[in-house]
Amino acid sequence: MPETTPRPASTPSTEALSEAVERRWTEDVVPSLSELVAIPALSPVFDEDWEANGQLDAAIDHVRAWLAQRPIAAEATVRTVRLPGRTPVLLIDVAPTEAAVDRGTVLLYGHLDKQPPVGGWSEGLGPWTPVLRDGRLYGRGAADDGYAGYAAVAALEAVRELGADHGRAVVLLETGEESGSPDLPAYLEHLRPELGEVELVVCLDSGAGDYERLWLTTSLRGMAQVTVTVRVLDAGQHSGLASGVAPSSFRVLRQLLDRLEDSATGEVLLPELVVEVPADRVAETRAALDAVPTLVLDNVPLPEGVRPVVDDPLEQALNNTWRPTLSVIGGDGLPTPAEAGNVLRPQTTLALSFRLPPTADPEAALAAVSAALTSDVPYGASVELSRTECGPGWNAPDLAPWLRSALDRAGAEVFGAPWLTLGLGGSIPFMGLLQDAYPSAQFVVTGALGPGSNAHVPDESLHLAYAARVTTAVAMVLAAHARG
Repeated sequence: MPETTPRPASTPSTEALSEAVERRWTEDVVPSLSELVAIPALSPVFDEDWEANGQLDAAIDHVRAWLAQRPIAAEATVRTVRLPGRTPVLLIDVAPTEAAVDRGTVLLYGHLDKQPPVGGWSEGLGPWTPVLRDGRLYGRGAADDGYAGYAAVAALEAVRELGADHGRAVVLLETGEESGSPDLPAYLEHLRPELGEVELVVCLDSGAGDYERLWLTTSLRGMAQVTVTVRVLDAGQHSGLASGVAPSSFRVLRQLLDRLEDSATGEVLLPELVVEVPADRVAETRAALDAVPTLVLDNVPLPEGVRPVVDDPLEQALNNTWRPTLSVIGGDGLPTPAEAGNVLRPQTTLALSFRLPPTADPEAALAAVSAALTSDVPYGASVELSRTECGPGWNAPDLAPWLRSALDRAGAEVFGAPWLTLGLGGSIPFMGLLQDAYPSAQFVVTGALGPGSNAHVPDESLHLAYAARVTTAVAMVLAAHARG
């Protein structure tokens, strides 16, 4: 009698899975990822003419060409999704194996857009020049986050090669993450009927505390940004004639900033931006610091003589993951010192970036900041706000038993050490959006952005051996999800 029920999902050996993944990384992933590094696919906020320049499309086309040659191509539908006026998305829809047709959708996320090149790269390195050196691939977008799509495909192929099962897998690679993912909500709504019930989300755009174990990100900070301009004159005036009569726009702005932040400690003063840190996240942070005592400072190379905001490693970690911070990320209206004359300037502009606690309401936070900057302004100076935006943070749901078991196995057999968790001081708005859309989904937020990865700054690099091990762990999670 022919078989009428799906065969039980198999469990591939970790050794075989690791070998299959490492072979793909060496032979297939690194050559194509190196070519992707060479494409200057700047995120739209850094390239207003991105559509005409075509570099985001070039990145998508490059990955599509690679996918067309992959063994998994026969089981996948690959297409570029475009909504009018929005950055494109590459969607790779891989059919489930027979035994896992009822396991729902696994959504694997990454992005192809990049930060600007910035100067100061070391000799022999450059943002668009891929260089293999000492086990790392250097170049902009290698670690953040060009490798993610390749890792997802390699994991799926390794699972299939070894006769194991996986559920329906959709790899979504967006091209606006470095701009705050402004187009992603529209795409999620557009794709909702097609995606169906998402049961597992795998995000590879996160960090690692070291390269010795698997790290799961359990929280991400939200963000709020605003550009504020204070104007006191219609035109600059000779400082010898105007100072002491007309107020200084810089001083007015300094007083407004004092409403937002304690300049002595960096503490953000608006209650709408502050939450109580959950006890379980404090405990997880302590455990991570027990394993890697320099977890925070390893990623922040302070010059000799410069002290951190606080000395206690736990407070450093919580400041970076669960407490709000203000960074002044840009300015205008200030000439360079070499060009400065004795002029009382008419206006000063600053770009303010707030990192928000994972569970803070970003809309309420932005409203509170806006009110503090525009209410009862000293001297009746004019205040204009522009380029306002905000995005949600994310606090991970509890792990299902099957997922915890898979991670335990990956930690022991792939890394030889228990997996640990960390909060991330940055933002991935996609996670908060997905948790709202799929509240019952499980989340694996991990990645290869470990010490020395240098995302957003000179000498960005991907630790290749670690990225391959993370890929193996993802493959084990996919197989475990199919087994349930």
